[in-house]
Amino acid sequence: MTSYVSLTLQERHLHKLKDRLLHQDGRERAAYLICGEVFIPSDPWNGRSHRQYLSFDILPIPEEEIVSRSSQHITWKTDSFVRALKLAQAKGMTVALIHSHPGGFATFSDQDDINEPDLVELAQNRNGETTRLLSVVLTSEGDLVGRCWVNPEEYEPLALICSIGNRIQLHYPGRGEGVPSPVFHRQSLAFGKALTQDLSILRVGLVGCGGTGSAVAMLLPKLGVRQIALFDKDVVEESNLNRLHGATWADVQEQRPKVEVIERSIAALGIGIQVKSYQAWIGDPECRDALKSCDIVFSCTDDHAGRLLLNRFAYYYLTPVFDMGLAIEVSSSDPPEIQALDGRVTTLLPECTCLLCREVINPVIARDETLKREQPDEYERRKAEAYVLGEGNPSPAVVLFTTDVAIMALEEMVHRFQGFRGEEGAVAQRVRKYHLLTDRRQGARVNEYCPVCSTDECWGRGDVEPFLDQV
Repeated sequence: MTSYVSLTLQERHLHKLKDRLLHQDGRERAAYLICGEVFIPSDPWNGRSHRQYLSFDILPIPEEEIVSRSSQHITWKTDSFVRALKLAQAKGMTVALIHSHPGGFATFSDQDDINEPDLVELAQNRNGETTRLLSVVLTSEGDLVGRCWVNPEEYEPLALICSIGNRIQLHYPGRGEGVPSPVFHRQSLAFGKALTQDLSILRVGLVGCGGTGSAVAMLLPKLGVRQIALFDKDVVEESNLNRLHGATWADVQEQRPKVEVIERSIAALGIGIQVKSYQAWIGDPECRDALKSCDIVFSCTDDHAGRLLLNRFAYYYLTPVFDMGLAIEVSSSDPPEIQALDGRVTTLLPECTCLLCREVINPVIARDETLKREQPDEYERRKAEAYVLGEGNPSPAVVLFTTDVAIMALEEMVHRFQGFRGEEGAVAQRVRKYHLLTDRRQGARVNEYCPVCSTDECWGRGDVEPFLDQV
């Protein structure tokens, strides 16, 4: 069984590559990309091993090293290639060679086939025999194709090249050639056929299967998503029945896991969705490979420790995370009066302000949640001595608003794929104030010392030990 190999580019890197490699003179140009690496031994949906490469930095090829170039070829000295190999080795990363085809041919030329094995041999002689080399062609139309050389005689095609940012763009063989199911015909009339095909190849993770999570889960298949991972350790309780889509009184009586209830509801749709369920906290090692396999993640959890992990995950693994929250403040009168009713969707990506800087996550509460999960006796002792925060009364929650916040998050995802809101339509944080009938785009100042979003040092690093550099 062959490996599944993919490449994810930061949008800012793709823009720089287009500026450097696509010129009006129609001649080929090239650059190096230093890439972090992700390895998944067994993809949860198909069992294949998966190697994902993530753009970390761009290294230009100096003009003085160019030997010759035309609309059909480019050759250069290998000094800068050796420097790129040295940097990649020092950081535990992989080199990708990207060159342009101004003529628009989205395929490798005979000259590419002749030249690249020599570079692979040089890379393996210098950095070791397991060293791989990526090669990517960028056409004047912006199309991308790529391959991953395993040795000078063998390569694996890149099954998917994705750029993530204000827009999420996919490049894969057969894009635009699929025949959509009649189920999605009316959606295609609004958004075109490509969106449904794009969504059908994605792996989408859902962290937290309560009110918002269950709503997202039931809508994803209706948009065309076919591979879903569910993460939640809790079972259905009586107080969940007012907003957990698909849950029944029998589920409460049998203390059925939330992930099992949602998986059952998705299966009942009968449209062939593959669901993988994990009844565990998202930070548990058993969830790790499934989380790393996801192309998109919806964060519907209400615990600060889970959000803290996903906050780092989005930047290290270049995986867009859509985080949701609902806050209802009421008076102490009887009946209570609504004082604030806010739904929030925050997109986590490189160049976006993270949840810590937006003060969505409380690190003290996250610490106490971790203590409670890992050392429950110690947590109870500190709670009795008032050293940790105890749980307060349950927060108000209404199905109308949990479901609507889920829809806001799905709208944000669809816009980033399809662009229906126009060029400036991506929103880093959107807050809907239901009681005021207003929607607001909320900016935030980045803390200059934030290790996640104030520096690009962790953006695209991929696998590191310990996981996400967490101590």
